[in-house]
Amino acid sequence: CINRRLIGLKHKQRTTKIMRLTRLYGHGVATSYGEMCYHDNSLVSASLEALIQHLVPTVDYYPDRSYVFTFLLSSRLFLHPYELMTRVCHLCVEQQRSGDALLDKIRFREVAPKLVQLLTEWTETFPYDFRDDRMMRCLKDMTLHVARGDEYSWRAMQQMTQRLIKRLSALGQYEEAVAALNAAAQERPASLKTKQASAQRADILSVCDDPFVFAQQLTHIELVRGVVFMVSFSSSVPLFQGFFRKRKTSNLEAYVNWFNRLSYLVATEICMPTKKKHRARIIEFFIDVAQECFNIGNFNSLMAIITGMNMSPVARLKKTWNKVNTDKFEILEHQMDPSSNFSNYRTALRGATQRSETAHSSQEKIVIPFFSLLIKDIYFLNEGCANRLPNGHINFEKLWELAKHVSEFLVWRQVICPFDRDRRILQYLVTTAVYTEDELHLASYESEGPENNMEKDSRRSLRSSLLHRENRS
Repeated sequence: CINRRLIGLKHKQRTTKIMRLTRLYGHGVATSYGEMCYHDNSLVSASLEALIQHLVPTVDYYPDRSYVFTFLLSSRLFLHPYELMTRVCHLCVEQQRSGDALLDKIRFREVAPKLVQLLTEWTETFPYDFRDDRMMRCLKDMTLHVARGDEYSWRAMQQMTQRLIKRLSALGQYEEAVAALNAAAQERPASLKTKQASAQRADILSVCDDPFVFAQQLTHIELVRGVVFMVSFSSSVPLFQGFFRKRKTSNLEAYVNWFNRLSYLVATEICMPTKKKHRARIIEFFIDVAQECFNIGNFNSLMAIITGMNMSPVARLKKTWNKVNTDKFEILEHQMDPSSNFSNYRTALRGATQRSETAHSSQEKIVIPFFSLLIKDIYFLNEGCANRLPNGHINFEKLWELAKHVSEFLVWRQVICPFDRDRRILQYLVTTAVYTEDELHLASYESEGPENNMEKDSRRSLRSSLLHRENRS
């Protein structure tokens, strides 16, 4: 992932201001080279100008890939990607100028392949940056400039641009497909408000009664949506500020909405059947699905299922739960226990990560983290550490940590799902209608009647409210 110690000494040799200061720093040594400070050869802080300069390749220098990823990811906290793109391209051209036209052409021809390499890393890792027309114009201008200096690099630029356009098109089509599926799910007949009407609806066991196959299909959905999260991370500036309140982060919200949908689907499937025995079978089925998700390494679906089974309309079905052996479910709950900042889950995640790193099969490589906790970790890391130090430098230690979290997800999402796709199950997961929270509570009361006056009042209120809504619609 992120190797912070591979920055190398070439940048230090090319620093224009060599004011060298050395002092003890903890158990190591901190060294300042002009406007860049290192601790044990690891970059810890620098001015924004120095960081931009450090990104720019020269004839005899190319930035380490870990630095490229880290700075491209986090630079958007300080300037717009278009501004960074403009400055990098300008510096790359200007630093080759000597006043001799022939010499300039020769020098640019030597640096052009490295510039193409940098832009390729950028377009492949953060393609959403290039949805900005200004970015595409800048890319086009650089292609023309490269064409005047090096035909080989010009062809590479053209191929890179074609790949970028295809990828953006594919991502756009995927977003449209997801939006259409979500709209279709919302527009399905609101016939789930009564037990009698919902009896006409297929349930989960009629679609799939194999927990392993069902967990595989959940993993397909998680991996595909994970790709969109990663490539659209750049749209989440400044890093989930206000947890989506102040800035539109549609792909991140869509991923969180998928978690919520799966939780409500689980609760709906349990509350919907009229017979207690059938409800118990569905609970047992989802416990087995959750176990298979854990075995696969799909922690996001696992947590969504546990969340759905712990919703109050499901949890209150005591007569139904009495018919279920809950030993396995209690173990899974313990694994995802939120106490001590999800320490049990984090231990399990480390184990899955170690398995993935030494895996020989695609199935063993799968690691799908609990997404909402990943967002929370990144958000609070961003909020809890200053972007700039008192001397005005950017706190690059913080940027390394942000990049570490995201780069792990980047590695995990590169796994190609090894399981066969089942279109019928996938369609059911994404489009079938689910109960709202009020409908869940009413269905729960119809499954097992109110136990006290408070629940009786709640049932009367829900019936009246839902009937009023249905009449208005």
